[in-house]
Amino acid sequence: MANKLVIKNIGLLLSGALEKPILDADTLVAIDGKIAEFGKAKDVDTGNATTVIDAHGSPLSPGLIDSHVHPVFGDWTPRQSQLNWIDSSMHGGVTTMISAGEVHLPGRPRDPKGVVALGITAQRAFSAFPVGGVKVLAGAPVLEKGLVEDDFKFMAEAGVKLLGEIGLGGVKAADEARTMVNWARKYGIQSTIHTGGPSIPGSGLIDKDVVLAVQPDVIGHINGGHTSLPLDQIRCLCEQCKAAIEIVHNGNERAALYAMRTAFELKQAERVVLGTDGPAGSGVQPLGIIRMIAMLSSVGDVPAEIAFCFATGNTARMRKLNCGLIEKGRAADFVFLDRPQESAGKTLLEAVRVGDIPGVGMVVIDGKVACGRSRNTPPADKVPEVVSGGAGAAAGGGH
Repeated sequence: MANKLVIKNIGLLLSGALEKPILDADTLVAIDGKIAEFGKAKDVDTGNATTVIDAHGSPLSPGLIDSHVHPVFGDWTPRQSQLNWIDSSMHGGVTTMISAGEVHLPGRPRDPKGVVALGITAQRAFSAFPVGGVKVLAGAPVLEKGLVEDDFKFMAEAGVKLLGEIGLGGVKAADEARTMVNWARKYGIQSTIHTGGPSIPGSGLIDKDVVLAVQPDVIGHINGGHTSLPLDQIRCLCEQCKAAIEIVHNGNERAALYAMRTAFELKQAERVVLGTDGPAGSGVQPLGIIRMIAMLSSVGDVPAEIAFCFATGNTARMRKLNCGLIEKGRAADFVFLDRPQESAGKTLLEAVRVGDIPGVGMVVIDGKVACGRSRNTPPADKVPEVVSGGAGAAAGGGH
């Protein structure tokens, strides 16, 4: 029997798509973890549901995607000696994380065989053990000297799809990095480059000339991680390459706003994606993605429904992921969120526009309730409830 999830009484359905960020729908159906249909209740087949969630008027968004994290193994980070940071981020609405390299592993290997082994091991480990259901796309080897084309072919065949931040390992020269990026791209491995000043001992400055020469798929933390490039170099990168413009929580906020505004000036807002760049020296940020959405919308004067796209559909499309958008066949990964209680904004979108962090009422991953009301966000005004079926019925919290 199919696992059929029905979500009814949705107050606002955010699509994740810049071209139509709000959908005219109050009901959504997912079957076996994939979106099957959505629309008005009278037009949607809601029969024979195994689980029913009453949104009670709460808005619904695709699950948020963190485009830049540094996991190690499981839900532990040695960077801040902290446990449960991934689960905590899920309570901030994040359902998918993308590794920019497992650089904080104590004793991280630097030799080619060790690099390859770690990349495959991390990919396998997180695929087999999604923490709290969160999809951590890990196994992002950091480029080290001595890697050859066959190494990339071998890793790709083993399931590795990402490179760690270029510049955090021994390969720093543009020509050497470009050769390896081309090998990676040949075998379907996506690349991200460190941008800005040094972030950890052993890393160094990556300026616009290096980025343009390497031609990565993602301009990692274009607003610095933590130290930003000068604004004229940020504009140059936005204008002269087509890579994703990644803005992170742990970077320079002035540079973040400048990069976003430049993307709009170029009519290329679809390139803007969001990450936290955590765990890092500045800690772990469970609410980093929704904080970025609120900051870019309120200070950057962008409609809230557009800012949500930066952390959902934009990232899904740039990263080639089957999530992040309310479309038939996409993963049923959702976050219910609403205005925080007592916000000056009277709706979710108004609250975000005035700079308030939304309250998360529930998170669903692959059509299953992953958590109820968030332990980290302020309490949401409207909260969904599992009214029938589903092991997570008690997690809904009522309304």
